[in-house]
Amino acid sequence: MSNFVYRISTAQEWEALQKNGSTFGGELDRSSGFIHLSKLDQVRPTLHNFFLNSKLELYLLQIDAQKLGDGLIYEIVDGSNSFPHFYGPSRSFVPLLLDAVTKAEKLIPSDGGFSCSLLD
Repeated sequence: MSNFVYRISTAQEWEALQKNGSTFGGELDRSSGFIHLSKLDQVRPTLHNFFLNSKLELYLLQIDAQKLGDGLIYEIVDGSNSFPHFYGPSRSFVPLLLDAVTKAEKLIPSDGGFSCSLLD
């Protein structure tokens, strides 16, 4: 079990998180009732599937899984892949706190994908 999970974040979301100290994520997160996260080996496929032609400025946030406690639940998404989802205590949907973020790096578009030192 890794100590870290990852959040693909828009620049806007990352700025708001730094300013407010917490975020409920984007529309998808709010409608799902949890914050979508990835394991490190899921970041590239997720970027490829959902953000490839995005014109948004993106950041990869490294998050201390222990700080999410039992609100972090791994769920099977497409039949086989288990993704980390952050619900908060008793699936109450609490915001992700800035305090849980250990590192943030800008994702640089390159060769039809993205790069940053967390992925290299």
